[in-house]
Amino acid sequence: MLHIAVPKELATHEKRVALSPAAVSQLVKDEHQVSIEKGAGVASNFLDQHYVDAGATIIENRETLLADADLILAVQTPEEEDLKKIKKGATLICFLWALQHPELVKTLQTLGITALGMDAIPRISRAQNMDALSSMSSIAGYKAALMAASELDKYFPMMMTAAGTIPPSKALIMGAGVAGLQAIATCRKLGAVVEAYDVRPAVKEQVQSLGASFVEVPLEDADTETKGGYAKELSNDAQERQRQVMHEHVKKSDIVITTALIPGKPAPLLVTEDMVKDMQAGSVIIDLAAENGGNCELTEAGKTVVKHDVKIVGPINVPSQLSNHASLLYAKNMQALLKLLIKDGELHFDLEDEIILNTTITKDGEVISPVLKSN
Repeated sequence: MLHIAVPKELATHEKRVALSPAAVSQLVKDEHQVSIEKGAGVASNFLDQHYVDAGATIIENRETLLADADLILAVQTPEEEDLKKIKKGATLICFLWALQHPELVKTLQTLGITALGMDAIPRISRAQNMDALSSMSSIAGYKAALMAASELDKYFPMMMTAAGTIPPSKALIMGAGVAGLQAIATCRKLGAVVEAYDVRPAVKEQVQSLGASFVEVPLEDADTETKGGYAKELSNDAQERQRQVMHEHVKKSDIVITTALIPGKPAPLLVTEDMVKDMQAGSVIIDLAAENGGNCELTEAGKTVVKHDVKIVGPINVPSQLSNHASLLYAKNMQALLKLLIKDGELHFDLEDEIILNTTITKDGEVISPVLKSN
């Protein structure tokens, strides 16, 4: 039997919680002890009583919660002060972003904490139900379309009125991963005419199946996709060719939603200031890569700014804005990973398993992740 703890998220803009009451109920049925920090789920509309009804214990003292647990489940990585309260040999599972934070990896090694990154789940079919990045990206893409509709001073759909016909808005989605595809689907449902672009030609069929046009940019880089299904960083020549073609499409768009990210690197620049200058007054850019430097040259993370008469929105932690469903999905991803990890009531690290090997960042003071070892 494991003692599992869920602390309250303290990061700015974070409203999610690692376990829903439904997930707690299942863990309790499996004879694990679950402790929830007081108020941990309130921002997601999961009240303490909901957790009590599910069989959890509510703990007010955060230090006690962390010190007594065998397994700590979180959304964001706890601050170093909290990491020091976790007992040596305990296991932490959360978003770690280890490639971007080598100093965190060293801290985890020094403290003897076994750490698994929810952002490191490999994108293979067997791990789909554990893929928290995809779950959160889908929410972000949906919300980005709603933000665009709210910020734009035009209708999305074509409107036939007594005063005349209003043409539909034109949306351009840059990046057709999970977030981009959801943004396409939502913009189409709202009635916009949608174009989409991605460096990976393989996604063309998915884009078209959602009713959008696929913008094609001939590239000499034949290999534009990583083994994990992410877009690769393009050569400088390819990036310039891409910008030349995209300039014409950005210019005629009412809405541009950018979603491009490259694991472990700053977000690629897709929308230059010159492109923004050529957009119509009142157009809107929603930059979902704002936290990683932004896909738009003029994006300011956490702010909505108007530059050259174009509104540029740089949202932070978009999934947290739909905290209830984001937490439900994250908890389901977590449950699926725990089902793989827990054998006979205890954590079992089978490093022959591709999922466990890639997700485990540190164990017993050593770096386990092959990705980190190769960098």
